[in-house]
Amino acid sequence: MSSNSNSSVENIYKLDGKVPVLKAIPFGLQHVLAMFVANLAPVLIVCSAVCVNGVGPADGGGLSAVAIAELLQCAMFVAGIGTMIQLYPIWKVGSRLPIVMGVSFTFLGSLLTVGCNPEWGYEGMIGAIIVGGIIEGCLGLTAKYWRQLIKPIVSACVVCSIGFSLLPVGMNSFGGGQGAEDFGAWYHLLTATVTLISCLVYKHYAKGVWKNLNVLAGLFVGYIFSLILTVAGIAPMVDFEQFKTTVAQVGLINIPLPVFLRGHMPTFHIGAILTIGIIYLVSAAETIGDTTAVCKGGLGRDITEKEIQGSLCCDGFCSAFSGLFGCNPITSFSQNVGLVAMTKVVNRFTILMGALVLIIASLFPPIGAFFNSLPDAVLGGCTIMMFGSIVFSGCEMIAGCGFTEKNMTIVALSFCIGIGVTMVDVSFFSTFPAVIGSIFAGNSVAGVFVIAILLSTFLKDRH
Repeated sequence: MSSNSNSSVENIYKLDGKVPVLKAIPFGLQHVLAMFVANLAPVLIVCSAVCVNGVGPADGGGLSAVAIAELLQCAMFVAGIGTMIQLYPIWKVGSRLPIVMGVSFTFLGSLLTVGCNPEWGYEGMIGAIIVGGIIEGCLGLTAKYWRQLIKPIVSACVVCSIGFSLLPVGMNSFGGGQGAEDFGAWYHLLTATVTLISCLVYKHYAKGVWKNLNVLAGLFVGYIFSLILTVAGIAPMVDFEQFKTTVAQVGLINIPLPVFLRGHMPTFHIGAILTIGIIYLVSAAETIGDTTAVCKGGLGRDITEKEIQGSLCCDGFCSAFSGLFGCNPITSFSQNVGLVAMTKVVNRFTILMGALVLIIASLFPPIGAFFNSLPDAVLGGCTIMMFGSIVFSGCEMIAGCGFTEKNMTIVALSFCIGIGVTMVDVSFFSTFPAVIGSIFAGNSVAGVFVIAILLSTFLKDRH
């Protein structure tokens, strides 16, 4: 009988090993806490600004507070379902890899462009999400015909750029959250530092597999510390009013319903579909990078064609499923890729526990509201090391490709151009169509991917 047949906590390092449920739950919960707020934020940003029936929030229209609260529940539901399918595939949909799915920030600019357009609005945005998702899913089904275009050095550059693109996310959270009025306040920095130190101390002193719960330990200590500051009246860290409001608006139990059962029928416009559909190609590049990083950083091997096909199919078709519930597209979460790379916990059943927590949270709003009350500073203290782990995985992949003249040119130029254009004023793209700026100005992964794939295709090795 194989070792995988015996239930043991040590099997968290095996893709298919059996892990006792009570011991698997904390490792799965750690994945949920690492991505929970980031999973809800894009929905909140987009749905608070969209037009409904041609009228936006500034003119007294848009989505109601109750509708937005219901959408946040739907976001948890579709993320949980998408993660389950990624872990345990249906037909060719799913990679069978330890990947957590969540609402993507990549689409934010395009969704706002479409959703805030009175001619398209929320319904047109949902229609474009559904069509675009189906297109990406079909692209995944045909992966064997174009997979050879994605050379290992391209994947390595994309993985590195994903890590680099997440560093500002981690540091913004460290300071209290981007756009916060008290950003950089001493209590945010202190809370984040306490959280980070807690993670490091726990990781150093814990024994065996339990040291890989360092993120969960840091979140617990950081949350308790922020609660003490709040209750003592020293600093406003935990928002109790938001918790009360969510429960009052949505209730104790809420069943996520498709968007057409909530009074919104998707509409389909070519312009809206093209605007959002282009971003699905960028999302596909990120998904290839994430799945490659999981295989390299977590499993210590190269990704297979079947895994690329499954991950892209899941990315696309589950995004279409998300659209049916009125939500933003979902994709593989780079935060959780970093967690896998750092802890080497790859067990599918363990991460399934996290997916089930998301689904349960979607049914019971108070649970979701509790998770959503985690202060940004606590998340920042936990995530910066995870994001750095992605960069490290990408560097390992680059080293594995070899330091040839061609590879050095690809890495140097793709980083310089792809990341560089995100560091200058958006007017840099003023002579290009607006869609070009919306894709590359704020998304270094897209630029790195395009430059790397062009150079790897047309540059020749010199011997």
